[in-house]
Amino acid sequence: MAEHDEPVTLTLAGIARLAGVGRAAVSNWRRRQDDFPPAVGGTDASPQFSLDDVEAWLIRKGKVDESSAGWERLWPRIEDLGDKDRMGLVVAAVGEHLAGVEGPEAVDLAGLTEGERALVQEALRLASRDDSSAGFGELLERWLSTHVRQLVVTPPSLADTMAAIAAELREGAETRHVVDPACGSGGLLSAAARRWGSRSGLLLTGVETDPVLGALARARLALELRRPGSEVVPADTLRCPPRLRTPADVVLCNPPSNEREWGHSELATDQRWQYGQPPRTEPELAWVQHILSVLGEGGVAVVLLPPAVASRRAGRRIRAALLRAGAVRGVVALPAGAASPYGVGLHLWLLSAPRARAGDLPVVFVDAADCRTTSTGGRAAVIDWEVVRERCAAVLAGIDGERTARVPVVDLLGDETDLTPARQVRTEPVVSAVDLRRMWTRFDGATLRLGDAGAALRPLTGNGMTQEPPSVTVAELERSKAVVITPGVAPPADEVQRGRPPADNAVELLCAPHPAADGVKDQEWLDADTAHRLEGESRAVLTASGDVVVVVTPFGFDAWVETDAPRALGPHLYRLRGVPDLLNPFFLAACLRVPANARQAGTHASVSSRVDVRRLRVLRLPLEEQRVLGDVHRQLDSFEKGIAELSAVGRQLSGALAGLLARGGLSLS
Repeated sequence: MAEHDEPVTLTLAGIARLAGVGRAAVSNWRRRQDDFPPAVGGTDASPQFSLDDVEAWLIRKGKVDESSAGWERLWPRIEDLGDKDRMGLVVAAVGEHLAGVEGPEAVDLAGLTEGERALVQEALRLASRDDSSAGFGELLERWLSTHVRQLVVTPPSLADTMAAIAAELREGAETRHVVDPACGSGGLLSAAARRWGSRSGLLLTGVETDPVLGALARARLALELRRPGSEVVPADTLRCPPRLRTPADVVLCNPPSNEREWGHSELATDQRWQYGQPPRTEPELAWVQHILSVLGEGGVAVVLLPPAVASRRAGRRIRAALLRAGAVRGVVALPAGAASPYGVGLHLWLLSAPRARAGDLPVVFVDAADCRTTSTGGRAAVIDWEVVRERCAAVLAGIDGERTARVPVVDLLGDETDLTPARQVRTEPVVSAVDLRRMWTRFDGATLRLGDAGAALRPLTGNGMTQEPPSVTVAELERSKAVVITPGVAPPADEVQRGRPPADNAVELLCAPHPAADGVKDQEWLDADTAHRLEGESRAVLTASGDVVVVVTPFGFDAWVETDAPRALGPHLYRLRGVPDLLNPFFLAACLRVPANARQAGTHASVSSRVDVRRLRVLRLPLEEQRVLGDVHRQLDSFEKGIAELSAVGRQLSGALAGLLARGGLSLS
């Protein structure tokens, strides 16, 4: 690769990461500081700046010091290499040297250019300064996110879930050898290291055709285990399967899907096809049979597959043979957004090494497509991985639960041999007469509560005012010390916990809703002690009862009075803390959340613009009148909640009645 003398560049977002601030702060520096470095490339919408010039300016202005943000300054130089593989080799070389990986399969520094070797040495110097290998993880994450469209990555939450299900399938048996025959960058084997790595003698084996991904996986696993016990073999798993040291106890795999050139012709007589030769259009069933061929006695596998594999007609005979042999223990339908492609609800196939009379065991099915919960922002739905794991563990233990089923093999064999969980699981619970009476009781209660809320509001009428009443902006209230505005911040990533928070000692992290993140992110929270410590260090913003929270994104603008404090506020959320003798919080929230107010406060003249919280307007009224209108706002809030409650109960009741009607379960007497 030819060396060049062009300056290393970075965007406004890169400058924000380098300085540890938000992008808005960088835009303000550029607009208000006359000596801010000029753009050296890019476009007006996405300008590029010289990294050296930006570093010098930040240090000169005291925004960073020369010893801070070393990894942030290193990444733009690696990214400037431009080539995915060259960047990956540099990152892999850093990880291998930190882990002490040696041998012919390690990245050869002599094969790197002088500039690339300098980047490796700089990374090793930073790691030595920090006395930590965490920088490799940061570089790997940056590399994966930069090339996300060219790579298939198993998200950590899904990888941990697959390892947890495999542990349930093992039923307490010792796990000594975990294999991923298509390991990529090593995400699934990393989850295996987290699950079983504390046990001595664990061997992790990955197989990968791409040498760069293999090198990254090798370094990643060596750092995870911190002892000998992992290997990544460069090989084409289907065409030239490597010989493993020992049969596998567990296989975790996210194999390539929809490949047509997987070796169908040259592998026609392969001994692995014990259940039938896979058609050219069924490469996933070739992977399933390969995985079964490497399992030892009592071995199990959890494989991520597209949903069509469970029902395509071309694979019917192989699915039937797998069922008769007892190789398929179960199928789990995941919610859409679990992994790429994010718009499809993928399946987990639970496999086990065939054994005598295994075909007599029922096949378990779990429909977890509904396992979603409200996100930390309170608007979007995210995958509840804890519920997915709980359902799988229960049904594997023989406990019938919601949206699960255990089906005898003989009932699955037929013209279709369809293993789709939605077709095997009763998604609508059986409604008894008692359940129906309880639903009607909840419906009547919701109707009464809504009626009471409506009765309180019914006497209110318009006063015929045509002129705009006097008002002030939030900025004016801030200048007069009537309110303190605090923008939310992103807490340090390593302090944020994900998944279902514990009932106590947890502070929920509120994040602004974003359509692109729907169904992808787990719930996020902070340990309570950590949250208060970060607040003292100005690295977290916590709410208190009576604060007004404002969301300023165009697809989620809202304002409410905080009643579930303390909670941490992420970016694009603002905390407004008013002086009680000057502002009533419910009155303030009522004024702020009006849609017309948001349109006027937008940075552009449309509802799609970002809302400037300081431009929002509030009526200028005495405190007594504020309290009266604040009470009306609370009644309106109760009315809105009543409408939502009645709607939810009504849908549940209507669905139950419709289900009984369709099954002939209604008594008309």
